Amino acid sequence: MLTRLLVGAVALLPSSVHAIWPIPKEFTSGDNVLYIDQTVEITYNGASVCWISSPNPSCPDREFVDSEILMGQLPYTYGYAPPPGPKCKDKDIVQAAVSRAFEAIFQHNFVPWKLRPAHGDWEPDVYAKDKGRVESLTITHTVNDDETCYKPLAGELDESYTFELTKNGAATIEAQTSVGVLRALETFIQLFYQHSSGTSWYTEIAPVSIKDEPEYPHRGLLLDVSRSWYPVEDILHMIDTLSWNKMNRIHIHMTDSQSWPLEIPAMPKLAEKGSYGKGMTYSPADLAHIQEYASHRGVQVIVEIDMPGHIGSVHHSYPDLIVAYNEKPYHWWCAQPPCGAFKMNSSAVYDFLETLFDDLLPRLAPYSSYFHTGGDELNRNDSMLDEGVRSNDTDVLRPLLQKFLDVNHGRVRKAGLTPMVWEEMAIEWEQNLGKDVVVQSWLGGDAVKNITSKGYKVIDSNYHFWYLDCGRGAWLDFENGAAYNTFYPFNDWCGPTHSWQAGYSHDPRAGLGEEQAKLVLGGEVAVWSETIDPLTVDTIVWPRAGAAGEVLWSGRQDASGTNRSLVDAAARLAEMRERLVARGVRAAHITELWCLQDPDPLACQHAL
Repeated sequence: MLTRLLVGAVALLPSSVHAIWPIPKEFTSGDNVLYIDQTVEITYNGASVCWISSPNPSCPDREFVDSEILMGQLPYTYGYAPPPGPKCKDKDIVQAAVSRAFEAIFQHNFVPWKLRPAHGDWEPDVYAKDKGRVESLTITHTVNDDETCYKPLAGELDESYTFELTKNGAATIEAQTSVGVLRALETFIQLFYQHSSGTSWYTEIAPVSIKDEPEYPHRGLLLDVSRSWYPVEDILHMIDTLSWNKMNRIHIHMTDSQSWPLEIPAMPKLAEKGSYGKGMTYSPADLAHIQEYASHRGVQVIVEIDMPGHIGSVHHSYPDLIVAYNEKPYHWWCAQPPCGAFKMNSSAVYDFLETLFDDLLPRLAPYSSYFHTGGDELNRNDSMLDEGVRSNDTDVLRPLLQKFLDVNHGRVRKAGLTPMVWEEMAIEWEQNLGKDVVVQSWLGGDAVKNITSKGYKVIDSNYHFWYLDCGRGAWLDFENGAAYNTFYPFNDWCGPTHSWQAGYSHDPRAGLGEEQAKLVLGGEVAVWSETIDPLTVDTIVWPRAGAAGEVLWSGRQDASGTNRSLVDAAARLAEMRERLVARGVRAAHITELWCLQDPDPLACQHAL
């Protein structure tokens, strides 16, 4: 029996590596082959699960008996989704997750030829007699989750799980919560490949034993839907892919100066005039659907309305609230055109935000614990054009900004949500934020250290590593002459492109003391959409976002305190990429195919 322990960073041959991604805290495996089919007997918290699409002999005839009522069973069918609404049941969450798991194994799997030696005899004999098979899957979670579809603050939800698969084909999942079951089922999916015969699915590493939990409670992605508009289906697709990588937050940068796509029934003109066009908006029903869909996959939606800067799109419907909209030259007034900021000393702005929050926040609170109020890149010069201020003096603006935050964060808290802000509010503007406020850091350097030294909780989005749009060239235009010569060869502000290796190398807690490190809740990769849209987003984001996802789930260092190996990670990430492609994600290829097939794991390593 060959047994492997994947706790540290180990380099395994491509023919034997098993790509659990992100890597579990503890993982042992053997070398027995087990096949799986649709006759697996499934039990959930002691009740049998009946298969509707492939009848299980142990279940009664559903044409005559409603077995769910009589036996407390959890019926299984492809495509099952929990009933709509902000309330949900554990059983519905797990039932849908089981449906997705078996759909992934049997309908969206792959033959791993890219990851095996060319022309090698690496597949098990599908025609062998006395083949072992997965006989059963027993699922148990011990804590009854509440009915609010999981809207915990970071750290309040237990996502841990244990998984066992014996060589005799008995699989068990145990978790504290139903979300822990979701994470375990994603691991379960990764055990199996499709056989080239097309009608068999197998694992080659039984028995398996896994004990796993996340290093960070906040593991997310920011999607900017204001600079490019994304249909609801594309947002749901991103949520699916996040859940497959065991990431649990989608931060939707909903509005900016470029567009306001969010429908607010109390203020219909906002989206009517501020969106890119008719139909390019998110209705209250769309927003509810996005939040429910995410909740059912263990992902929490965090909506951001960026303010008091980055709010120029309000000018189209409420021009009296905004200063510096589309002023030229733009770089005097904002980071990118069109500009636009709230007036900082206007009672009308406060009235507007009261109406906005009274409409929006109650529709977010059933699903999320957070609301992001923005706060990045506020340009002092904007208030020079504000008749109520006429100053760009920090000493004049700071108390106005403090009042703005105090009032609006108070409204956020009243709605049952926790405020989030960008780091400029804490560092550049030195605002007094409540200790409940979560600060999102993006500028790198000592920013996380400085923020945690003030006692604030932090989400790390260091642009040097986790901005996925960087390195793709400038999106601005340049006139011949001085501008052309100055900006040639027209790189963007944050290049070069941040490779998966760079993202994988980033440690959000690096250089922090023990107490400060506790304040780092996790991180988010960012997808700013100046040059990204639904046609290109998959390839730009995946699998690079997954590299950050493993850092946030497994930690940058292994149990021995050693940084995880890029060589080991590359083999597993390459396999995870194939799984994403099989599940409908246009994920980018990360290395040369020859490197994946060579039996030497160091064949494409550059050594000095």
